[in-house]
Amino acid sequence: MSPDNVKPGDGLNEAVEALLVDLPIKAASFIVTIYGDVVEPRGGVVWIGNLIEACKSVGITETLVRTAVSRLVTAGRLVGEREGRRSFYRLTETAQAEFSQAASLFYGPEPQVRWQFVLINGPAPEEIMQGLERDGFARLNPRLAVGTHPAPPLPGRVVVFDAQLATENGALREFAEEAWNLPRFAEAYHDFLRRFGSFSQSVADCAVLSSFDCLIARLLLVHQYRLIMLREPHLPKSALPEGWPGDEARHLFADLYLRLSQKAEGYVGRYFVNDAGTLQETTSASQARLSRLEFR
Repeated sequence: MSPDNVKPGDGLNEAVEALLVDLPIKAASFIVTIYGDVVEPRGGVVWIGNLIEACKSVGITETLVRTAVSRLVTAGRLVGEREGRRSFYRLTETAQAEFSQAASLFYGPEPQVRWQFVLINGPAPEEIMQGLERDGFARLNPRLAVGTHPAPPLPGRVVVFDAQLATENGALREFAEEAWNLPRFAEAYHDFLRRFGSFSQSVADCAVLSSFDCLIARLLLVHQYRLIMLREPHLPKSALPEGWPGDEARHLFADLYLRLSQKAEGYVGRYFVNDAGTLQETTSASQARLSRLEFR
């Protein structure tokens, strides 16, 4: 069987399988990746069978998929719909807006720095603070955090201050080193570069990959990049240590995403379905992502 004649359920190319070595993947997180990369730019609805098939290829069982989908419904991220004997799941309006905003971070230009301080009033600030830290903010004290991008939606007892940097000197880099765990993010980027740099070298010609291989490789690429990009602080270059690997990772992401996309989107257009039929191979939204990556 030639790579282009792959059918759902066929095994992965060994180069794609190598991406999974020592790579723990949580079901709910990977499903979020599938929605963000494939489903959101095509209307936000997909058959659960497509989720099960894609997740199976990375070692996630059907039981885990159904449990994760149920939890995403409970969390207000998905809404279930039935058409005959098939179950479809749609992104809620809130989730669709959040996914669209996140897409601009992955597929758009490097985000602009916008300093914000967040002050948490009232009792029990820890839960809010932990959420801010997951979003790339730094804890300055138990009630005050700072970040370089707009804060996520927060409770009414939180006060947000916009700030402007008034000095450009070495003190900013010292502050960043103390406030954020930058070595952790640097190591995550280095791991990304090692894993996907080796993959890029081994499949310089994507003709050796099937369309299903390309889709799963692209999902893994987005998944690992997303886990770093949504958590790292996106500091200005003047605040980063020498040799920061984020730029190299961004270029590798763009290069591989573009190389894998023609075949990956061909697979989506043949096998992914919603309640109205097969998903479109390309849409204005999916094409816009590719166009933005080409000009990075």
